[in-house]
Amino acid sequence: MTNIHWDQAQTISYDAPRPDEYPEPVVHWQASAVTSALLVHDMQRYFLHRFDVQGQPAAGLVDNIERAITTARKLGIPVIYTAQPGSMTPEQRGLLKDFWGPGMTVAPEHRRVVDRLAPDSGDLVLDKWRYSAFARSPLEEHLRVTGRSQLVICGIYAHIGVLATALDSYTRDIETFVLADAVADFDRIQHLNTLHYLARTSARVAPTATVLDEWERNNDR
Repeated sequence: MTNIHWDQAQTISYDAPRPDEYPEPVVHWQASAVTSALLVHDMQRYFLHRFDVQGQPAAGLVDNIERAITTARKLGIPVIYTAQPGSMTPEQRGLLKDFWGPGMTVAPEHRRVVDRLAPDSGDLVLDKWRYSAFARSPLEEHLRVTGRSQLVICGIYAHIGVLATALDSYTRDIETFVLADAVADFDRIQHLNTLHYLARTSARVAPTATVLDEWERNNDR
């Protein structure tokens, strides 16, 4: 499936990878409620509307992200969102336009995070300028100031922004977690390939339930 003609892209629908297909971990970091932050990556309407939202993997994606957000807020874990600003100028859009065209507008039906996952007033929402959430943003500074040395990532698309952000996080010596059933991609193969690549190189890939359970257990303040 080509990613160049975005406006002509097909509806995304595929069977989500099964837990027995998840990669074996190289690292065995334990997620802690005291040191984690949760990053909800690009869950804006513009991106999600490419999916069959009643089917898989979108239904499971939103369910699992909602569970992660709810648990994070309950335990006092910072919740951080990325959101493209929309209606970028050619200079702001840069080389993104060569691959993806002009991108989203500032219209609510493009820019707003889907309702079930909407930010609360206490959450940090970062303007997203490039694939990595760290690019041209205060994300690293925010993690350092709040004493967070772990970043748990969920959202779309796995092989683009999630991958770039996870690699960038790792290079900054931040223990990086990717929720295997709370990310999605253009198709099943790219979803699985990204999980395996990240597990081999830069992140602990784990089911949402596993990480939430670790947050609950590792919550000594």
